[in-house]
Amino acid sequence: METDVAGWTIEEQDLAQAVFDRALARDVETLIGDLRSRSAALENPEQLWQLHDFLSIRRHEIEGRFDFRLPGLLFVFADFVKDGLVSLEELEGLSADKLAKISAMARM
Repeated sequence: METDVAGWTIEEQDLAQAVFDRALARDVETLIGDLRSRSAALENPEQLWQLHDFLSIRRHEIEGRFDFRLPGLLFVFADFVKDGLVSLEELEGLSADKLAKISAMARM
């Protein structure tokens, strides 16, 4: 198996991208559900602007959090595991070393 500079095989990169994409889809799906609930409860213009602010903040958080760069990806996956966006089982296929690091960081 060939590895790149960051120590990821092509197979690991493919798996990581698929898991990463699923985590993003899950987070966006949760956000959409939250927005539906919040928008259904709107009663005045102030609440509308609060919803706008909430959505702007979440967009900023999502764009900052979902950064697929191999050198920091173990930290990203550990964060996803902590937050329930990804399970360790979904990451099976990564090297034992990578899985151990993700697992240890997710417990911190």
